[in-house]
Amino acid sequence: MASAWRRLGFYVCFLESKLNGGPDIISRGRRVIPGCARGIYSATGTWTKEYTLQTRKDVENWWHKRIKEETSKISEADKSKPKFYVLSMFPYPSGKLHMGHVRVYTISDTIARFQKMRGMQVINPMGWDAFGLPAENAAIERNLHPESWTQSNIKHMRKQLDRLGLCFSWDREITTCLPDYYKWTQYLFIKLYEAGLAYQKEALVNWDPVDQTVLANEQVDEHGCSWRSGAKVEQKYLRQWFIKTTAYAKAMQDALADLPEWYGIKGMQAHWIGDCVGCHLDFTLKVDGHVTGEKLTAYTATPEAIYGTSHVAISPSHRLLHGHSSLKETFRKALVPGQDCLTPVTAVNMLTQREAPVVILAKADFEGSLDSKIGIPSTSPEDASLAQTLGLPYSEVIETLPDGTERLRNSAEFTGMNRQDAFLALTQKARRKRVGGDVTSDKLKDWLVSRQRYWGTPIPMVHCPACGPVPVPLQDLPVTLPHITAFTGKGGSPLATASDWVNCACPRCRGAAKRETDTMDTFVDSAWYYFRYTDPQNAHSPFNAALADYWMPVDLYIGGKEHAVMHLFYARFFSHFCHDQNMVKHREPFHKLLAQGLIKGQTFRLPSGQYLQREEVDLTGSVPVHANTKETVEVTWEKMSKSKHNGVDPQEVVGRYGIDTIRLYILFAAPPEKDILWDVKADALPGVLRWQQRLWALVTRFIEARASGTLPRPQVLSNEERAEGRKLWEHKNSVISEVTAHFTEDFSLNSAISQLMGFSNALLQASQRVVLHSPEFEDAVCALTVMAAPMAPHITSELWAGLQQVPGKLCAHYAWDAGVLLQAWPTVDPQFLQQPDVVEMAVLINNKACGTIPVPQRVSRDQDKVHELVLQSELGVRLLQGRSIKKAFLSPRTALINFLVQD
Repeated sequence: MASAWRRLGFYVCFLESKLNGGPDIISRGRRVIPGCARGIYSATGTWTKEYTLQTRKDVENWWHKRIKEETSKISEADKSKPKFYVLSMFPYPSGKLHMGHVRVYTISDTIARFQKMRGMQVINPMGWDAFGLPAENAAIERNLHPESWTQSNIKHMRKQLDRLGLCFSWDREITTCLPDYYKWTQYLFIKLYEAGLAYQKEALVNWDPVDQTVLANEQVDEHGCSWRSGAKVEQKYLRQWFIKTTAYAKAMQDALADLPEWYGIKGMQAHWIGDCVGCHLDFTLKVDGHVTGEKLTAYTATPEAIYGTSHVAISPSHRLLHGHSSLKETFRKALVPGQDCLTPVTAVNMLTQREAPVVILAKADFEGSLDSKIGIPSTSPEDASLAQTLGLPYSEVIETLPDGTERLRNSAEFTGMNRQDAFLALTQKARRKRVGGDVTSDKLKDWLVSRQRYWGTPIPMVHCPACGPVPVPLQDLPVTLPHITAFTGKGGSPLATASDWVNCACPRCRGAAKRETDTMDTFVDSAWYYFRYTDPQNAHSPFNAALADYWMPVDLYIGGKEHAVMHLFYARFFSHFCHDQNMVKHREPFHKLLAQGLIKGQTFRLPSGQYLQREEVDLTGSVPVHANTKETVEVTWEKMSKSKHNGVDPQEVVGRYGIDTIRLYILFAAPPEKDILWDVKADALPGVLRWQQRLWALVTRFIEARASGTLPRPQVLSNEERAEGRKLWEHKNSVISEVTAHFTEDFSLNSAISQLMGFSNALLQASQRVVLHSPEFEDAVCALTVMAAPMAPHITSELWAGLQQVPGKLCAHYAWDAGVLLQAWPTVDPQFLQQPDVVEMAVLINNKACGTIPVPQRVSRDQDKVHELVLQSELGVRLLQGRSIKKAFLSPRTALINFLVQD
């Protein structure tokens, strides 16, 4: 055996010679294949037989840089090639990665590598959601500028991401706090303003009476106090900027039907938007016949019946009673708590010009999120009752024909229309006149984007005493942040203290004016970043339409479920808007969505709510107790947090177990959408460690057989050995089919790993002559290594380097002069598809792969039949006989059955 290893060393030394420009070396009449990748064993010419911790570290240290250089660059879009855009939600640069980051980026990295191997042109971009409150908090606490704090964190986190060996398209990196990015956020805001979709109105905000500033919801603690001053937060009305997301509610609700299933997320989106059955309409307000200049917007679920309005109702908490309205005192004088109150204010519908009184309703809460609605007795018994009680006149506008059809009467040009046609005609006319009419729900609100803080995108508006609000000319963008060093929070927005920046000329009349001192919600920055990745260096527009049309929509969007409502809604809104602006051809930004679960750590909590560190807990008794006080400790699993003492440092874990081990653990421990309970003593971690050792042992056995000096000769195999090779060929094709489906359809990468584990076990059981002489065995080992490569790129790169140098290869269809990550993804052999309809059914017991059995195709989706066949098989008799089977699950998408048993 030692001579065999020396011979292998000879081949490796030949390769070293060739890579260094040395001469060809001929051995025993055979030329060793030139141009192979250099493995870590090249220095000594000896393959390491045992896959130890040190081997693992050496492998990763050697291949880390080489893999990064090999896969990080993406060429300009070649429209002749199919594309794949995989996007993981970009992080806030807090300065430290957590395990949630590691999970989402491992998934995206694995999918990106797989798609590259399929021949796709792939981008897997990364950037930084770099504006926001935490950086400003850090500036106050540490006497630093938010910019320096943010940039230092980005630098550190990028090093951490590099250390994890992730193949991001770094040439497309974006940072939202840089002017070359937020210039285009401002550009899109102005486009929204010009389209009538950005506007100002008074809104209820959280007000800190000590610091005299508005607080975001996250700045208010659970007791309703300010995080800065500790003062009790007040509710106050201030003039704020809004984006009219309700204008796209119906279009976005309808578009959900055309998207593939998002594993519950579509339902969450639909629920957030609500049932889009009505619209808002605008009114001007009068008192004693005089126009006041005040406006009111109110909702109705039956706008087609608007000519039957009896009143417009507002809630007791409406801004007209509490804000800066000139009618506040008029309304307050009319208010009688607990009663429906008729007021002297009249609302004039800006579409119909019909007048109706304004009524303050007794109940504080309306349907959904409304604080005003239009009273139409013809379509609402509740409104009819109120009109009768208050003596309000109205017209009956709905007429029912003998055949049950409802049509309008007393409704101007809409008279005679059926209700559906009138609904469409009236809402279209209202939109055309810009007096409402956008079909939406009674629960969805417009997006309040004003933030009274410094570290955000400046809102590009100028307030002129003569002209009112005026957008900054596009050629003058970006409006950059002034350099401010004091962030005390006193006196409102920090931007207001920069007088040289605030005071400016009106772009329209050139008179004295002031800049808007609010900045934008950071959700605005992240609502369009996926577009910028398609053309990140563009200095002339947010993105080039042709490039966006090539790369969009995002083929797979990966991120936390906590962002599957608001962020996803805002991102979809911006995409719909850009489509209507003829900036892109696709309306929806994301094709498939993968909302990955949390990684939870074990927590130890006292009855008082105090969290303990694990070292403070005595776990030796029947129940966990505090080691000092002996108080009973509640043990739970929660989202990792420093305050809960249950976090895990990714660098520490990688340093202990290696990159590939952590990648495989994260992918194998649970399906992507499920939570992972982080416990390195659990079955998943030892399982993936053992699997890596089995892969190493498998390739080592193959190298050893081929280095023995005996040339492979398939013709010497017996019929029995040929049958064994045929079975491996069938197993290989079945695994290729199943694993490819997991990568492209359900993203159950845990199941893909299970398939590969079962395949590697079958190959380890092959007879020695099959290992040496069978083309099917060689092909199976190579296919296994290639399929494992996207998930464990370092170990498979080393294994492939070993396979490259094996003499007498029988499989010519691999690119032997290229690394494993540059190999083509294996495909199912055409002959396999033509054979009798039999599938290899993977059998799992308690989520562990145990082997496969052949199952007729016609019954492969019949759980009872498959269950019975497994129990009758040799594998079932050996592993399941005499055990209590609680339940069996047959996968609806792949040939896999999982038995849950109780020993």
